[in-house]
Amino acid sequence: MLVWSRSGRTLAWSAAALLIGVVYVAPIAIIAMASFAGEWNGVLPSKPTLAHYANVFAGDSGAQLQASLLTGIIASVLALGVGTWSALALRAVPRALGRVLDLLFFIPSAVPSVSIGLGLLVAFSRPPLLLNGTVAIVFIAHFILISAFTYGNVSAGLARLSPDYEQIAESLGARPAFRLLHVTLPLILPQLIAAVSLSFALSMGELGATVMVYPPGWVTTPVGIFALTDRGEVFDGAASTMLLILATLMVLIVLSRIPTKSAAL
Repeated sequence: MLVWSRSGRTLAWSAAALLIGVVYVAPIAIIAMASFAGEWNGVLPSKPTLAHYANVFAGDSGAQLQASLLTGIIASVLALGVGTWSALALRAVPRALGRVLDLLFFIPSAVPSVSIGLGLLVAFSRPPLLLNGTVAIVFIAHFILISAFTYGNVSAGLARLSPDYEQIAESLGARPAFRLLHVTLPLILPQLIAAVSLSFALSMGELGATVMVYPPGWVTTPVGIFALTDRGEVFDGAASTMLLILATLMVLIVLSRIPTKSAAL
């Protein structure tokens, strides 16, 4: 609803700021304070220290962060390729069949991630395809969980894409591969970047399925944070969480800097 009066706008902005502060800013601020806290016996922490970050860097957090980054990048790239290909392919099928297939793509996102992890353990814990205890099963779990969001973003971009551009290119003699690489994909580049960014962010924070399938040599940062807090090392877990947030933000900032001028044509 539009608010026209100055007092109404002030009230609306104040309510929005309060909601954002409580839901988004406050939890991150508390984690940040906990990562520097020597003690926390009152309302605010006391005895600021960098010992928790030192513990994090001295432990396995570096390897865990590397595992999370590699898992997120590989799973996101795979999901982008499969999601884009699927969205492009479903443009040519009848609408009724397209709706059914569209629903199938979103089933993994509609069930708990723990169920995905359990399903993978059951499916790949015995021959002929034995993946339990390998890194590949972690990649597959993340790919399954994020592919629906990639497909959804690309499908939305294709739905808003005017067919005139492709038809003009076809009338000028452009082959299908040329139209795809030089017309269709550049025009939906913002959606492709949004898809891979969302997929990467979701992969970096995924815990439920990962804790079910990860091998001992491939512990991601969320699993490491869960282990730290489960042992009562909450402040060390907070420091590791801040590193995870910063690493995720850095990759998302790099992705947001990719030029999309061709999409405005």
